[in-house]
Amino acid sequence: MRLKAPRIAPLADADMNADHREALAAQFGRGNVYNIFRTLARAPEAYRGFMRWGGYILSDKNSLAPREREIVILRAGFNWKSGYEWAQHVRIGKQCGLTDDEIVRIKAGPDAPGWSAIDAALLRATDELTSDAFVTDKTWGQLAPLTEKQRMDLVMTVGQYTQVSMMLNSFGVQLDDDLTLDPDLAK
Repeated sequence: MRLKAPRIAPLADADMNADHREALAAQFGRGNVYNIFRTLARAPEAYRGFMRWGGYILSDKNSLAPREREIVILRAGFNWKSGYEWAQHVRIGKQCGLTDDEIVRIKAGPDAPGWSAIDAALLRATDELTSDAFVTDKTWGQLAPLTEKQRMDLVMTVGQYTQVSMMLNSFGVQLDDDLTLDPDLAK
């Protein structure tokens, strides 16, 4: 975690006005609301737009299979040193079929032994996008087993989670009580 305390505090229930409650209830009803959403809800219209786009990225409309999507999200979060993003998506990644070994290897990157050619290409594309905002021709060619839409969704997923990581890091969103900070992202 880059910050030890939030720069923008998550909304406490007592601090919510009707607009905040309406924005959050649309997604969570009366359920538990994570710190990221309590923070973003301070700007209710931006929050609503963010949730529509993020909803696409995490939906079945995203043509990347959930496992591949989570590889990309985790690598983007790791590259941007987003402790919160990493912690949330380790849990989601496991629900989507990632193993503990794969999660460790995501941190090592595309050249770590054990990746299939397409998994390595997904990781490499994510590295290129998070360092230069561009997928090289060589890597694009390695992504050939993917459809055109899957390649588009790959770029859009990295873009979404780049934005998410920037917000989490800059706003200082702290881990929810049920999350554990990865030691590699503790500083």
